[in-house]
Amino acid sequence: MSDNPKTIQIFLPDGNARSVRIAEITSRTVQATQIPRSKLKAAEGRDEVQRVGVYFLFGETEDEAGKPVAYIGEAENCYQRLVEHHRSKDFWNTAVAVTSKTLSFTKAHARYLEYDCIRKARDADRFRLQNNQTPAEPHIPEPMLAELRDNFGTIQALLSVLGFPILDPLTTKDHRAGTRGILYCSGKNAEARGEYTEDGLVVFEGSTANPQTVPSAGDSIRRRRERLQEDGVLQSNDSVLVFQEDHAFNSPSGAAGTVLGRSANGWREWADGQGRTLDELERQ
Repeated sequence: MSDNPKTIQIFLPDGNARSVRIAEITSRTVQATQIPRSKLKAAEGRDEVQRVGVYFLFGETEDEAGKPVAYIGEAENCYQRLVEHHRSKDFWNTAVAVTSKTLSFTKAHARYLEYDCIRKARDADRFRLQNNQTPAEPHIPEPMLAELRDNFGTIQALLSVLGFPILDPLTTKDHRAGTRGILYCSGKNAEARGEYTEDGLVVFEGSTANPQTVPSAGDSIRRRRERLQEDGVLQSNDSVLVFQEDHAFNSPSGAAGTVLGRSANGWREWADGQGRTLDELERQ
């Protein structure tokens, strides 16, 4: 996402912050309507969702390490499609419909946004997509493509503000190539590199973790490591577990416990190249 300052307005139609929420950048034509599944019927009367657009279905993970699940689609009437998914899909608990305030989206716009969002979500790899395949890139005129690329940036910002950074990459290759800001966590059969970010503690691809979980480790550590292996984030290689991709943990201790295979205080286990702990760098 860009570093340009933005003002985002969130409107609560019924005054309830846990109900339907409509987010927009006031100077842009794109708006995002968040609908809790339990409030789907209440959204029926909102014109914002009775339009052409792209939509997202979000479900929660069972623990802090597993990836949350999501589905991305497009529709000529987002509300009607959400009703269909309400009948047929069990995993989701929140939907976000992205439409145009000026009614400028056509079926071609929606199809391209669906393609682009699925592609970027797979690249970011923050959510476990329930889409079986990525649609082929639609052929659209160059002026429309330029407009949609601008719309994509707005969609990315709105989704992130609503709590769903599905389109945001975790880190950049350029940052990882250097050493500034890089943290290290080492132990028996474990050598991990990572970064403390707004997403939590991001452990970098290629880091290794202890293949053994000590008997005294808590159930949460054991379940977290098992879940990451099931998801393919951790894979066994030469008697160690190797991170196959960058992965964000909600807490430094969650990351350290996964890497070391035991209970650990991540604020003290993660340190920079000069040996300064994360606690010293961030809290003292």
